[in-house]
Parts: sequence; structure tokens; C-alpha cells
Amino acid sequence: MPNFSLSDSVFRAACEQYATPFHLYDERGIRETARRLNRAFAWASDFREYFAVKALPTPAVLRLLRQEGCGLDCASYTELRLAEACGFTGDQVMFSANDVPAEEFAFARRIGATINLDDITHIPELRKNGGIPETVCLRFNPGGHFRVGNAIMGDPGDAKYGMTRPQLSEALATLKGYGVRRFGLHAFLSSNTTDESYFPALARLLFETGRELIAESGLTLAFINLSGGIGVPYRPGEPQANIEAIGEGVRLAYEEVLLANGITGVALKTELGRYMTAPHGWLVAHVTHEKRIYKHYLGLDASACDLMRPAMYGAYHHITIVGRQGEEEKVDVTGSLCENNDKFAVDRMLPRAEIGDILVIHDTGAHGLSMGYNYNGKLRCKEVLYREDGSYTLIRRAETPHDYFATLDMDPVWTRLNEEL
Repeated sequence: MPNFSLSDSVFRAACEQYATPFHLYDERGIRETARRLNRAFAWASDFREYFAVKALPTPAVLRLLRQEGCGLDCASYTELRLAEACGFTGDQVMFSANDVPAEEFAFARRIGATINLDDITHIPELRKNGGIPETVCLRFNPGGHFRVGNAIMGDPGDAKYGMTRPQLSEALATLKGYGVRRFGLHAFLSSNTTDESYFPALARLLFETGRELIAESGLTLAFINLSGGIGVPYRPGEPQANIEAIGEGVRLAYEEVLLANGITGVALKTELGRYMTAPHGWLVAHVTHEKRIYKHYLGLDASACDLMRPAMYGAYHHITIVGRQGEEEKVDVTGSLCENNDKFAVDRMLPRAEIGDILVIHDTGAHGLSMGYNYNGKLRCKEVLYREDGSYTLIRRAETPHDYFATLDMDPVWTRLNEEL
């Protein structure tokens, strides 16, 4: 299995060029993961990964993925605009949105994106805003619990996404009347699983549902979109997803359900985000404060505004301290927000640190800076790309007070602030 870690010298050299905090991304790791995924599904007649833009909406990274043959999965007008600006057009873009404003359908149609309808009520909205294309994707929610064997992989019945099985039939009948000739099926039923049986089980469900809908509607099944859900091991020692075994499991289901019944030419799509980039990103910060009261705290120059997953979900991110090993002590690793949940780790055993040490938070290449915010007027950090040739490139500058106040340009106070800045 690949090793996605970088050496301490890489982080030291990055800190010599750029002030912390920053997210550092590994170009080679991202490219190798994309290539590995493409090899695992090379058997499919028309496989394409549509990277979930929400995971890492940074143009330099999106362009890398485009070079590796990936498309983009977008969920908003802004993401669609970003995709277009990065050179993604036509069927390189999947528009998967819920509660979508009508004008976003119109823009998606304008750039030729594949439309993934989340609800049956969106059909008339799409018809009035851009029109109904000949190929439309439908998002399926089977309800209840999604099980693989005796294990519950997800609870789609509690999710707001997708259509019921009867609604799929009704939707296709309506769409056929509007000129649709081909359809795709999409479902997202589990999150961050490394279980190699998830994608094959989901694929079998969608293949079987697609086969039924072909018989009902007389339409052609153009593709199956397995969406995302393949995860990464955030904790040391957890298993990695075996993408080769996953691809082989999907292939067997494809042959048994589709090819064995004379259904050919069905393309495969995925919309992975976390799997593609999370292991190839690190939040790099310095220890700026140390506090000992009822607990021992290490304070950083980063905060939840740069990585909110631990504060929002209690999510685990592995932490290392550059150059430090040996004796450990129990600490909480915190940011500077006026919120008690601004903690990257609670009761974590770490090597003894000193003020000025470089602290590295792992696996932040997805849902890291993209989930950032400006609480307390904090400014989100920069992003740096570690190139294959060993150089570093700034790919997003840190926010400034000017950025923070820019939306006040209709207020008289903006003139004074702008002059002072």
C-alpha cells in the first residue's frame, strides 16, 4: 500500500518559505491516487472520476486532476463557475445539487453539465430553466438502512437526498415525454468507509434498479454514478481502502447484473473527494502558547477557521511535532477562537513540545480549508503546493482584513476601513 506521509524536512523547508499557518498539498500523492483509481476501473467502458469540488475547491489542484482525466462534481453556481474557469466543460462536469435555485440549472445547462436531479419536483424547474437534455441522471434514495451482510453501512432513510423507488419510475415516465432518451442513476449511501464491499454492494443495487427501469421505461441506461463514500484511515493503524479490490468487486457485479442480461455500454462514474486528496494535505502550524491550568494546553497560530472538522464533528486528525519524539504528555491542542470547541485534539498523547515547534495536522486535504469560516473575524490561511520536483508554490494567499471587510462596500464605514487598510 502507498505511503502518503512526507518527511519532517519537507515541512521545515515549507516553513522557511511561508509563514504558518498553511495547508500543504502533495502534488505527487494526488496524481498517484488519481492514476491508481483509473487503473482500478480501467475495465469499464467509459469510467470517469468527478472530483467533489466541495472537498478542495482550489484551482491549482483541480487543474492537476483535470490533467489526470478527472471531471468535477459541482453543487452550486459558484462551483460551476470555478469548474468552467479551470477548463472543465460539457460532460466533464456533473451538477448534483439539492434545493437548487432555478438559475443554477440554467447555468449548468449553458455549460453543458450533466444534470443529476435530486427530486422529482425539480423536473419542471429544469424544464423552465435551461430545458430538459436528452440524458438526465436521477438520484436514488432506497430508504431504510443500507446493509452489507449484517453491517449497517448507512441510513439513507434519514438523509434528505434523492428520490424513492416509485418516484424514479414516475420521473422517467415524465422525462421521456419531454424527450429524454438516456438516463443515469446516482446514489450516496455511506460516508468515509474503507470497507471494500461498500462500492460493489452499492453498484449491484444501482445495476439492478437500472435494469428494472430500462424494462419499465424503454430508455437507455447511459451510466451509473457510484458517487463517493470511500474513505481514508484518519487514525494510525486503520486499514486503507483497497481500491483494486473495490474495482474488481464492482466489475463482478457489472458482469452478473448487466452483461449477463444483455445490457452493454453502461458507463461508470464516481464522485470521490476525501479519497482523492485528504491523505495528501496537512495543516502546518507553530506552537505559539502553552498553558497549564486544570489541563495542559498547546496553543497554535491556526484555529478551527482553518480546519473545523475536529470542532464540528469531534473528528480525529493525527498530529505530529516536527523533530520531536520520545517522552509524551497528555495535552489539548487548541486554536485562538473564543469557543471552547476550538480544539484540534483533546487528551492527546504527544511528544513534549516547546514554543516555536512546528506542529503538523494530518489528512487535511479534503474538507479542510473548504469548510473554513471567519468567526471572531479570523482570517483563513494560505495554501501551498509541494511540487513533484521538490519546489513549493503558493496556490492561495491568506485572507487579509481587506477581504473580510469587502462585503461592506455599501456601508459608509467601508470607505474609512479601506483607506486605513
